[in-house]
Amino acid sequence: MHTVTDLLAANLHEVFGNRDPHSRRAAIERIYTENVVFTDPEGAVTGWDALEEKARALLDSVPSSFRFTEDGERYAGPGDGALAWAFGPEGEPAARGIDVITVREGRIATLLTLFAA
Repeated sequence: MHTVTDLLAANLHEVFGNRDPHSRRAAIERIYTENVVFTDPEGAVTGWDALEEKARALLDSVPSSFRFTEDGERYAGPGDGALAWAFGPEGEPAARGIDVITVREGRIATLLTLFAA
């Protein structure tokens, strides 16, 4: 079973920060429930394929120098957690936000991404 803090890091680095499609898909199947619901300002999508498409589209739309970094502490309760992040070239974030997860049976069941205003 994964801890909430492990899942927060895996979501950011192994999925949304991972440009290798094969290891990204393996991470998706390992850390999310099959019917995971991902919500961001564009709307909500459900399932592994939809989540994978969101990660791929994001990474394909930015230069290869863009990286996700943790932008503070990981916050965790027994079944949910939050992690602030920055995204962009090292030392020059183009975007900041926070991911909020709900965990069920050791996997991420919901993921909410909020962007800094």
